[in-house]
Amino acid sequence: MLLLLVGYGLWSGRGEEEVITDLAYVVDGDSLRLQGRDIRIHGIDAPELQQFCRRDGLDYRCGAESRAVLAALVADQPVTCTIMDTDKYGRGLARCTIDGRDIGREMVSRGQAIAYGDHVAAEEGARAARRGLWAGEFEPPEAWRAETGATEVQ
Repeated sequence: MLLLLVGYGLWSGRGEEEVITDLAYVVDGDSLRLQGRDIRIHGIDAPELQQFCRRDGLDYRCGAESRAVLAALVADQPVTCTIMDTDKYGRGLARCTIDGRDIGREMVSRGQAIAYGDHVAAEEGARAARRGLWAGEFEPPEAWRAETGATEVQ
């Protein structure tokens, strides 16, 4: 009987979404901290803070730029994150919005992150307009992490 109750408790907790709203601290171009909880924005991958890219023949800190753009986007505004899952680093994997606008889509549209299973049309628009990362040369963040041995957790 105890095994049945434990099994039911584990089963019944799956699929529930947690929603939190607060001002956000920006960790990097695809990660936030709300109410002490680390959040990874679903559907995007942004350059790591230490990552450099190339634009107009010069190297620039594209990871720091992506973080700055996200910080400006969420500055002094309540962010609502719907946590759907947990990633391999224990962060909440979430769709986050400001006034109903999807932050992940906005970052991809501005060319500050690439589509990672979502926001493909936004990436196509950024690429065609040569916004952000698409204005120069960059290594996809996942490939950069694999090459350098870096992890997503800061």
